[in-house]
Order: sequence, then C-alpha cells, then structure tokens
Amino acid sequence: MSAAAIFLAAYVAGSIPTSWIAARYGAGIDLREHGSKNLGATNLYRVLGWKYAIPVGLFDAAKGAVPVVLLAPLAGSQRWMPLAVGVATILGHVYSVFMRFRGGKGVATAAGVLLALAPIPLAISVAVWALVLKLTGYVSLSSVTGALTFPVAAWLLHPDIYLLAVGVALALFIVYTHRANVRRLLSGTESRFGRRGEA
Repeated sequence: MSAAAIFLAAYVAGSIPTSWIAARYGAGIDLREHGSKNLGATNLYRVLGWKYAIPVGLFDAAKGAVPVVLLAPLAGSQRWMPLAVGVATILGHVYSVFMRFRGGKGVATAAGVLLALAPIPLAISVAVWALVLKLTGYVSLSSVTGALTFPVAAWLLHPDIYLLAVGVALALFIVYTHRANVRRLLSGTESRFGRRGEA
C-alpha cells in the first residue's frame, strides 16, 4: 500500500463526522445549526448532553489511534510515518471532506493519535487539561494548555526530534483551531464548562 493511499485512508477515517451523525440520527438536528455550530464533542455536549458527547468523544479518539496503529505499519518502518498518518487523521477531523471541509477542533482525535504514539506524555497532558478545567471551568483554555504541555513532556521523556516536531505542530494547530475561543477568553466572554454557549 503506497504512502499516498495510506494518508488518504487516514484522512477519510478522520473525516467521519461523528458529532453530526449522532445529532442528526440520534436527535434529528443538524449540529451545524446549534450552539457554536462546531462539529465537536464539546458543542455536542452543550446541545445534547453527556449521553451523546461521551461516546462521540471516544469514537473521535479512536479515529486518531486506529489509523496510526493499523495503517502506518503498512507503509514501512520509517519513524515519521506513524506521525504523518496521525496528522492526516487530525486534518480529516478538522476539515471533513463529508462536511464541506468543516469539522471539530481536533482535540479528541489528536489525543487518540498521541495515545498510540506516546501514552505517558499524553497522560501528563490530560492531567494538566483536567486540572486547568477544574480550576477555571474553561474547556478551551484547558485544551490549549494540555496541547502545549504535550511537546514539553514528550521531549523530556522521549527526546525524539520527529515526535517533538509533531507535538509542537499539533499544539500550535490546536491553538489555531481555538483562536476564536482565545479571543473570547481575552475579552472575558468565553462560556464556562456546563453552561450553554459557544464551544
């Protein structure tokens, strides 16, 4: 299987619009027309609650982990291949080909990718994410902080230049996908977790 075919398969797998499917066929609504209109688990939670958000978040994480584990080995033993496959999957989630290149913000799918690549640094990032969420109540701030923590933890525990490069790139990408949230945080208008509003 060629590298191009593997990247395409990973992108398509990441593009599966889990939140949209759950909202459309579970509740009869188009998630793009509700809440923040974002196709991610946080907006799904705000609109429909935990019953929908938890399985969707887990599936989105699986979208990241499974291609890395199953597809990357088919392309050879290059150290960068699993990282590249993971990036393709995350891009699929954020820019879904099935949703006119709209999607979620990539946090859960990125977590799945990193779970397959570097579980201990990811665990540290998740701990930071949970702590910031508990202290502030902002999902966006905790997501950005957790993402920025990963490359630092990864470098300290696994000083691999490829993993560091991908960790930094993903952290910056997560900040980019949360740019509107960052603006609202700075202006004091961001919604806290558990309240309805923009996600």
